Amino acid sequence: AVVAQRAAYADDERFNFTILPKNVGKRKAQIAAITQSSGDLILNVDSDTTIAPDVVSKLAHKMRDPAVGAAMGQMKASNQADTWLTRLIDMEYWLACNEERAAQARFGAVMCCCGPCAMYRRSAMLSLLDQYETQLYRGKPSDFGEDRHLTILMLSAGFRTEYVPSAIAATVVPDTMGVYLRQQLRWARSTFRDTLLALPVLPGLDRYLTLDAIGQNVGLLLLALSVLTGIGQFALTATLPWWTILVIGSMTLVRCSVAAYRARELRFLGFALHTLVNIFL
Repeated sequence: AVVAQRAAYADDERFNFTILPKNVGKRKAQIAAITQSSGDLILNVDSDTTIAPDVVSKLAHKMRDPAVGAAMGQMKASNQADTWLTRLIDMEYWLACNEERAAQARFGAVMCCCGPCAMYRRSAMLSLLDQYETQLYRGKPSDFGEDRHLTILMLSAGFRTEYVPSAIAATVVPDTMGVYLRQQLRWARSTFRDTLLALPVLPGLDRYLTLDAIGQNVGLLLLALSVLTGIGQFALTATLPWWTILVIGSMTLVRCSVAAYRARELRFLGFALHTLVNIFL
């Protein structure tokens, strides 16, 4: 499929295709392209992502500020209608973009410019490529969490990172629980690992970002602890942990109601099902 596209655009001087001799992973492929590039701005788009016609201009407009090192667009699920899970993930992406990323951008630092569609300042990236390429995880070269790691490197270099909600990108999301579980495990490892990398950066950012980082990491651990404690209570006393169920249920109801109000879409009330998925995962 790539060879066919390459042939179709081979005579177009605006394009330069680099076909690597073997699959070296996303990170090294990015670096190969970046080092051969010459433009002021670099747009990273995943292979399963389709961008709206105005995405480049909208992200580039945000990057006119030299203090901005990276900017991301809004992610949507291109296969939203396929299964109940893809519908949930589409709502999850809306919340991740229009609550989490939007709030972070308000305080000057999106903590993860999502890989499917993000624009970077080339001059900043060139100075960070060595750190980006040589990241290790448990003694081995890292092969996950590229977007979060690169974003934190940008923040470490003193640049702002931004979110542009009107720059829409549609990406294919997992349609089965097995694929979704593997994706979430990769993302969780990246979050925990790169939060440690971000610790020296947080004091120089708004205090909200420290609160956000704590919430992202501690929240999931508290949920797991609550579930395990509830299972222990049921196993030892044969009674249901009603207080735990009530608190988690109330938090879910409030979150989904606020999302439905902000998005002006009643479908977000159905996002309550995602809490059960989270507990299972």
